Amino acid sequence: MTSYRAIVVGLGGLGSAALHRLAADLGPGVLGIEQFELGHHRGASQDHSRIIRLAQHQAEYAALAAPAYKAWDEVESESGQQIVTRTGGLVIEDRVARAGAATGTRNIEGYTEMFDRFGVAYELLDADELTARWPQFRVGGSEQALYQEESGIVDAARANAVHIALARAHGAEVMAQTPARAVRPDGDGVAVVTDQGVLHADRVVVASDAWTNQVLAETGTTLPLTVLREQVTYYATPHLAEFAPSRFPVFMWHGRHNFYGFPVYGEVATKLGQHMGGNETTAQDRTFDPDPVRRERYAEFVEEHIPRFGGPELYSKTCLYTVPPDQNFVLDTLPEHPQIVVANGAGHAYKFAALIGRLLADLAQDRAPSHPIDAFSVTRPALTDPSFPRSFHV
Repeated sequence: MTSYRAIVVGLGGLGSAALHRLAADLGPGVLGIEQFELGHHRGASQDHSRIIRLAQHQAEYAALAAPAYKAWDEVESESGQQIVTRTGGLVIEDRVARAGAATGTRNIEGYTEMFDRFGVAYELLDADELTARWPQFRVGGSEQALYQEESGIVDAARANAVHIALARAHGAEVMAQTPARAVRPDGDGVAVVTDQGVLHADRVVVASDAWTNQVLAETGTTLPLTVLREQVTYYATPHLAEFAPSRFPVFMWHGRHNFYGFPVYGEVATKLGQHMGGNETTAQDRTFDPDPVRRERYAEFVEEHIPRFGGPELYSKTCLYTVPPDQNFVLDTLPEHPQIVVANGAGHAYKFAALIGRLLADLAQDRAPSHPIDAFSVTRPALTDPSFPRSFHV
């Protein structure tokens, strides 16, 4: 076939979810294309684990958090595969380290306001209560913590494979090792140029992350996206039982830097990362060598605050965040070419991926999205005003 009802360009977290939902709606006549091998490590959706949480400090995300859990439940039910592991989750804020910092709503009060607005149960803990519950932590006394029991891990690599398998079960075709050289409007449809020939579709979803502007070059649209090289480290802790998912929650630590961590999952090791702050790069120029400065920063944090979490470094690895100036998603059709849908997860979308797949399928079929996404428009000031400030290191 060279003509399709819908084509999805990019089969990472958002693209594979969109392919699943489109195939479920439309059946045969849906195609997913991926420029590399399936499950590759060059983008943003690699690795075993991402945090999933109801804890959100902005209303546009808090409104999607519970529906995202439901969407993952649907994928698990259809596939018979476990994707989400609930561990409980902590947001820990060091008030001394954060004093004077411009954090916006990314603080304990911002999270609790959203919990209260959306009716989510939570617990507030002072430093002593935190360490009484989880003695794995070492604190200085200026910390406050927020605990929410539904937080946990969504297995990114497994979920991508499940989405693609489900899409194929509904009749979708998948072409790996097939770069999209161009996506261009073609009357009321879209032409997708590949090395194997030109494919045609009624609708196209572009979920190409760091390659988005390259794919969109012939549409007349360029988005102000910055690519950051981020990294995580796995530690071969000898204290496995203390950091099992049943005994240690996922956590976010807001201090001088914003760290996040996982219990033992995927590898026989714990995992630590830092949200934002990576060096700017491009999809073409990025390296895969871990940054020694961040490696040392992680080790210092572990030694100070969760010493038994650490151990010999199993490995550190890098991934890409592709981020608009306001750090918010892009989920919209192009105004002049509504047959082309664009998705960008801004480096923090994986927890919502199953739901975003449905939202992208809605947009591609000219349906009103099942949940509000006006905040993620391509026409918002952050994407149209060149003077809009960038805020990548909050």
